[in-house]
Amino acid sequence: MSKTYDNLMEAFAGESQANRKYLAFAAQADKEGCTQAAKLFRAAAEAETIHALRHFSNAKNVKSTAENLQAAIAGEVHENLNMYPGMIADAENEGEKGIARYLDMVCKVEGIHAELYKDVAAAPSAAGEDYYVCPVCGFISKGAFSGKCPVCGAPGEKFYTVK
Repeated sequence: MSKTYDNLMEAFAGESQANRKYLAFAAQADKEGCTQAAKLFRAAAEAETIHALRHFSNAKNVKSTAENLQAAIAGEVHENLNMYPGMIADAENEGEKGIARYLDMVCKVEGIHAELYKDVAAAPSAAGEDYYVCPVCGFISKGAFSGKCPVCGAPGEKFYTVK
């Protein structure tokens, strides 16, 4: 890889993290009644997203949908089988039981994400149902969801639709 590519990917990672960080800061500012700060954090988060997406595209990492689906599957499988199990073990070894349980929940969800990508990869342009996301653990349900989240137990009425 070239130094330019490496730089773009480093910038992509930094801008992506800044986006999420600023959204977390905005939520905290909202809780504290700091409306103007919350607005600025959300505006900056959007700007960082613009930067991140341009860096990723300029690095030529956006390919065909079929290739992008395979990349998504590989990423989710890696997180589920390789990344999170080690993190869970580290948290347990350090006595961080709550964090270990949380990471285990995320690990399970990543496996579910991989399966959803595999399903869509079989027919990427087929019309389908909406997706419903658990706001607690990130579990995704294909189609309307009722009952409790099978991963974290959150009530189904808290799920939100992504079209």
